[in-house]
Amino acid sequence: MPCERKPMRYVTSFEITLTCGSDGDVRIWESLDDDDPKSINVGEKVYSVALKNGKLVTAVSNNTVQIHTFPEGDPDGILTRFTTNANHVTFNSSGSRVAAGSSDFIVKIVEVVDSSQQKTLRGHDAPVLSVALDTSDEFLASSSCDGSVTVWSIESQTQVAQWKILQKSSDVSNAKSLCRLAWQPHSGKLLAVPVDLTVQLYDRNTWTHVIILAESFSSQVVNVVVWSPCGKFLAAGTVGGNLLIWDVEAKLCIERQKHEKGFTVCGMAWHPSGGRIAYTDTEGCLGLLEGVSSSSPPSSSTVQSTKVKKNDYDDLFDEDDDRMLDEGMSDSRSPVKKPIMEEDDDDDDLMPATGKPRNRGSFLDDDDNSQDVCVSQDPGSVKLDGVPEEDGSSAILPAVGPAVSRPVYEGPMPTQPQRAFQAGSTPVHLMHRFMVWNSVGIVRGYNDDQDNAIDVEFHDTAIHHAMHLTNTLGHTMADLSQEAVLLACEGTDELASKIQCLHFSCWDTHKDWIVDLPKGEDVCALCLGQGWAAVATSALMVRLFSIGGVQKEIFSLPGAVVCMAGHGEQLLIMYHRGTGFDGDQALGVQLLQLGSKRRQVIHGEPLPLSRKSYLAWMGFTAEGTPCCIDSEGVVRMLNRTVGNTWTPVCNTRDSCKSKSDHYWVVGVHENPQQLRCIPCKGSRFPPTLPRPAVAVLPFNLPYCQTTTEKGQMEEQYWRSMLFHNHYSFLSSSGYEIDSEGQSQAEKEQQELLMKMFALSCKLEREFRCVELAEMMTHSVVTLAIRYASRSRLFKDKGCYREVRVNPFKVSGAGKPSSSSAGQPRTTSVLDSMTMSSRKPTPLGGTSKQGKAPVLKPLAPKPKSKVQCVAQIQIKKLVDSQTEAEKVKAAPAATPPASVENIENRKPKTGFQLWLEDNRKSILADNPDFEEMDVIKQGMGRFRTLSAEERLNWTERAKGDSDPKKRKREDEGQVNDQMESDEGSAKKKKPLDTSAKLSAFAFNKE
Repeated sequence: MPCERKPMRYVTSFEITLTCGSDGDVRIWESLDDDDPKSINVGEKVYSVALKNGKLVTAVSNNTVQIHTFPEGDPDGILTRFTTNANHVTFNSSGSRVAAGSSDFIVKIVEVVDSSQQKTLRGHDAPVLSVALDTSDEFLASSSCDGSVTVWSIESQTQVAQWKILQKSSDVSNAKSLCRLAWQPHSGKLLAVPVDLTVQLYDRNTWTHVIILAESFSSQVVNVVVWSPCGKFLAAGTVGGNLLIWDVEAKLCIERQKHEKGFTVCGMAWHPSGGRIAYTDTEGCLGLLEGVSSSSPPSSSTVQSTKVKKNDYDDLFDEDDDRMLDEGMSDSRSPVKKPIMEEDDDDDDLMPATGKPRNRGSFLDDDDNSQDVCVSQDPGSVKLDGVPEEDGSSAILPAVGPAVSRPVYEGPMPTQPQRAFQAGSTPVHLMHRFMVWNSVGIVRGYNDDQDNAIDVEFHDTAIHHAMHLTNTLGHTMADLSQEAVLLACEGTDELASKIQCLHFSCWDTHKDWIVDLPKGEDVCALCLGQGWAAVATSALMVRLFSIGGVQKEIFSLPGAVVCMAGHGEQLLIMYHRGTGFDGDQALGVQLLQLGSKRRQVIHGEPLPLSRKSYLAWMGFTAEGTPCCIDSEGVVRMLNRTVGNTWTPVCNTRDSCKSKSDHYWVVGVHENPQQLRCIPCKGSRFPPTLPRPAVAVLPFNLPYCQTTTEKGQMEEQYWRSMLFHNHYSFLSSSGYEIDSEGQSQAEKEQQELLMKMFALSCKLEREFRCVELAEMMTHSVVTLAIRYASRSRLFKDKGCYREVRVNPFKVSGAGKPSSSSAGQPRTTSVLDSMTMSSRKPTPLGGTSKQGKAPVLKPLAPKPKSKVQCVAQIQIKKLVDSQTEAEKVKAAPAATPPASVENIENRKPKTGFQLWLEDNRKSILADNPDFEEMDVIKQGMGRFRTLSAEERLNWTERAKGDSDPKKRKREDEGQVNDQMESDEGSAKKKKPLDTSAKLSAFAFNKE
C-alpha cells in the first residue's frame, strides 16, 4: 500500500521534552501546551546534550562538558575540559560513563560519579565528528574529519580497528556528513557506519565489513543512522531529505520516504515501541514517520511533519542567534550547524518527538535571548523523556490544516552574515578576555564572582602607567591609542548604550567623558585615531567625536558594520554590502581621510576574502597601511600603487603545525617586515593567563616557482616594493620620513634588479634583460650595460634585427654629418638603430641605410631618459655584433670588413670545429632541434669520442689560431681609430646627444 502524507498535526505521545540550542539554555517542556517552559542556562552556547538517570550532560562553548541535576537544573560540576569545543557527547547504556569527542582530535571517557577517572583516546588527525559506546562498555567507536572510523579498546586505550572510508575535511563545518555511528542494540554485534550513499556494517568479532545497505534510487549522502529497538531494522536520513528503512537480514529497503521540502535530515530516533521514528531537519522542522513495525515490514505507513516555526529567509539572518563565525563555522548548510538528535537503545531512554508549532514571539516570551534548537542552525541536541501509551498509539489533536506543497529551492544558499567584532579581542562570553590587543597596549576584561573590572597595560610605560578601572557599566568593547582609552557597552531595556572615553593625555583635570546614544541604538564597533574617535551603531550610522568629546560629523553606512579601525587621520570601515552565498561573506570597504582635506579614498569596493571564510582581523600596519586577515589565515595588504588593490602577503596556516592550530594577530609592521601574532594550540584565540608569548612570522608573497633563484628574487623585489610604498604615502601626507631607510630600501631593490639582470644574461635572455633595465635607475643601467658588454651577452646573436625608434632623433633634413666623409662612423650608436638624415660613407660599397627601415614612433610621448638609455645602449651592442657578422660575409678585399672580421674572431676550440663538421648529421637526425639543443647533442657525442680523436680536434683548433698577434694589432688600430672619432665628434659638436651617448656606451673605465 503506498505511503500517504497526512495533514500536519500535533503529536502528544511524550510527557517531557528537552531542547537546547545556541542561546545556551536547556528547556524542559512538561507538555507541548506548556507556554512557560523551565529553562536551565548552562553556558553561552550548547553543542550537544545527553540525559540519563537524572543527570543532564552538556557540551558548551567554553570548551567544557558540564553536568547538571535533572529536573532541578542545579550545576553538579564539570566532567572534563578540552582545548576547543566538544562536538558530541553520549552516555553508555547504564549511564555510568560519558564519552565526548572534540575538535582538538581527542576523545575522552569520563566516569559520572568520579570525574577524575578519565580515559583519553588520542590518534585522530582532525576534529572528531561523533562517538558511540557499545552495549558492553568494551569498545568505543569514533568518526573523524581525517576520513577514518576508529574502534578503541576502552580498557587499554588503544586502537583495535580503523577504516579509512570517509571523505577528509579540514573542519567539522566542512564535513560532508555528520557520520553518526550506531551499535546494534543488546548484542552490539554490528556497527553501522554511514559512508557516502550507503551504510556499511562491520562485525564486532572480526572487525570486517560484512554488509552494505544501499538504495539504488538514492543519490544522496547518508547523514545519520539509528537501529530499531529489536535490532532487526536500520533507519537512515540523508543530506537531501530521504528517509530509508532496511531489513538488515534481508538487506532489503522496506521503506522510502522523501522530506516534503527536501531539507537535510540531521537527527533520528526510533520509538521504544518500534512503531514510529522521529526525525528533524536543518530548517527547524520535526517530523514523525508512523506505521513502522519493528518485527515485520509494514503494510502501510504515514508520514507527518510538524513545523515548529515559520520557514523563511528571516530565520537565516536571525539576530538572536549568538553563533560566532570566528569559532570556525562559515557554511549555513554545513553538517555541523544542523540540530542533532541523540538517542539510547533502552526502552527507558529519551526519545525525540515532534513539537507543537508555535509563533516565534510567544515561543521566546520567557527569554528574549533564548532560542529553540529547532530554529538554531548551530550544533544542538534534543532529548525527550516520555512513556508510550499502552496501545502504542498517539493521541491526535485536531489537524491544523493541510500541508501546502511548495517548490524546493535547490540553488545556492545564503550565508549567515558575520557579526560585528572588535579587532584584537576575544569572544565576549569569556569571563576573562582580551578586549583589545594592539601595538599600543593591552586591555583585559574580568567578569566573575570576585570582580568586574578592566585592566589597561601599555607596551611602552613612557606613554602612561597601567590602569585598573571598575567596569560598573558593563563595557564589552574597547580600543586603545596613545591618547585615550575608548569603551562602550550595549544598551538594555532600562539603560541606553553608552560611550566612555578616558583621555589620559589631556592636560586639564577632567580626563573622561560619557555619551549616551539614542534609545534603541547600540554601539557595534568603535575605534580611535589621532585626535578623533568613531563609533558605528546598529542604526547603520557612524558617529565621529573629537578626542575631547565634541560631536562631529555623522554619516550612514550602506550595510551593517563588521569592524572599524583608525590610524592617524585614516578611518577604515568594513561592512556588509550584500548577502553572501555558499559560505562566502559579501563585505565592502570604505577608507576615509579625516584630516584638513577630508576625502574618501576607497568608495565601498568589495573586500577580497578566501572561499568560505570570514574576516578575522582588520587594522593598520604600524606605518599606516590598511591590512586584513581572513579565517583561512591569508594576510592581505592594501597596495596603493595599483589602484588600491589588496595583495596577499602571508598565509599563517603555512606556519601551523596542526590543522587545529591558529595564529591570533596582534600587529603588522612594514619596516621591519614582521607579522606579530600569538600561536594558539587547538584554538583560535589565546587565554589571558598565563600571559601568551608573541611570535613573529615572516612575509612571503605567493609568487610562482619560489624554489628557483629567479622566483625568489622576484618575490623579494616586489615584496620590497610593496612594503616600502608607505614612504611615498607618508611624504605626500606631510609626515617626516626616514630618508636613510628609504634610500637603503631603494638600494636593495636595485641590487635585486641587477642580480636578476645578471641571471638573465647567464641564461641569454636578451629581451628580459631590456625589460629589467627599464626598471632600473640611470646609474644601475650603466652598470648593467658594462656587465652585458663584458660578458659578451649578445655575441653571435641575431634575434634583434628589427630597428628601434631613436627617441633622440631631431626632425628635419640637411643636418651636417658630425664625421668626415672618409671615416667609417662605427662609433655612433644612434646610426645603428635608425635611419638618419645624415648620410654616412658606405662601407665596402654597401649601404647600411638600404637594409635598415625607419620605424616611426607609435605615440608622440617619448620614453623616459633611463628607459631610452637602457634600450639604446643594449641594442647598440646587439646591432653592432650583427653588423660585424654582415661585414664578415662581405668580400675579403674590403679593408673595413676585414678589420671587423679580425676584431670579432675568437679562437675556436676542438669541440667547435667538430660541431661545424657534424652539425648537418645532428640536424638530419633531429630536424626539430634548436641551436641550444644542437650544442647539447653535439657535446654528448663529442664526449663519446676517444681521447686520441679529441686531442686531434684540439690540435687542429690550435693550428687555426696562428694570426693572434696580428688580430691584437689590428684591434688596437681599430680602437685608436674609434677613440679619435669620438674626440673629433666632441670637438666639432659638443652638444650632440648621440655623440655623448656613444662615448658613454664604450667607456671602458
